[in-house]
Amino acid sequence: MRPKDRISYFYDDNLGEDCPVFENLFEFCQIYAGGTIDAARRLNNQLCDIAINWAGGLHHAKKCEASGFCYINDLVLGILELLKYHARVLYIDIDVHHGDGVEEAFYFTDRVMTVSFHKFGDMFFPGTGDVKEIGGKEGKFYAINVPLKDGIDDTSFTRLFKAIIAKVVETYQPGAIVLQCGADSLAGDRLGCFNLSIDGHSECVRFVKKFNLPLLVTGGGGYTKENVARCWAVETGVLLDTELPNEIPENEYIKYFAPDYSLKIPRGNIILENLNSKSYLSAIKMQVFENLRNIQHAPSVQMQEVPPDFYIPDFDEDEQNPDERMDQHTQDKQIQRDDEYYDGDNDNDQNMDDA
Repeated sequence: MRPKDRISYFYDDNLGEDCPVFENLFEFCQIYAGGTIDAARRLNNQLCDIAINWAGGLHHAKKCEASGFCYINDLVLGILELLKYHARVLYIDIDVHHGDGVEEAFYFTDRVMTVSFHKFGDMFFPGTGDVKEIGGKEGKFYAINVPLKDGIDDTSFTRLFKAIIAKVVETYQPGAIVLQCGADSLAGDRLGCFNLSIDGHSECVRFVKKFNLPLLVTGGGGYTKENVARCWAVETGVLLDTELPNEIPENEYIKYFAPDYSLKIPRGNIILENLNSKSYLSAIKMQVFENLRNIQHAPSVQMQEVPPDFYIPDFDEDEQNPDERMDQHTQDKQIQRDDEYYDGDNDNDQNMDDA
């Protein structure tokens, strides 16, 4: 197949206009998806309490379809990894767009509860996420959607977020939480339509952290790049219990943060009218609470064989220099085949020795 024909094939079958093919696409997917899987593995093996992958959070990708700049849904892969150790996983999404790919993946199971806060209506992408979308079969009432209108501000958003998430955790009792922190819900985003400040956005992260559950945090959308960097820097500080100074230190990207050179978004960006009335938000909250009342208790899981973990390296990664990248050849040498070097009954060579 000629290169031109291959590109045409991709676009016709499973890539849309918002998912362009580019050089090293597969390597790009390996990096961000592998990061989320490894973050889940670290949580499962209690190597950390909180794992962050700001490159992840591509929540629109489906099993057989790329969508919305998302090629592989790393969040789904990370949740599947967490389910090896946890009976129930809670997924929370504060991207301005509905987390449709994650919801679709777990729409018919009660082992994952998905909660998405997003803009809905006016043909806004992806067009899903109505409050009436609640899951199906065994997963009925385990998909929660909080559809919002243009211009929601910090006070309205955080009040609603805290009330719903507190009730969800109390009812569902998850063993781990995955939090998608899309920054396109910030004021001034090129594709967004909310009025959230970095303080409001990060307050949601701070609230989820207080549950003291294994927490996997990812990035997501965000199309005003300097504000995305600001937001995730602040939220990294929140997760590390470290307050960062407002003044950004000198670095090679400092020009992008002119003229204020600060972590705070200039107030001039907050210009949209808040179309979310108190009565509208109250109605949404009461509908969500009503759906949660249909869940009698946290679902249990039958005993079953747990799939094996991914390879855990023998060396101490904390002793490595985080600023030095390992070349692919060195990484390949650290991967062992599944059928080699087992001890005991799993040793494929023991029969030869006995003979």
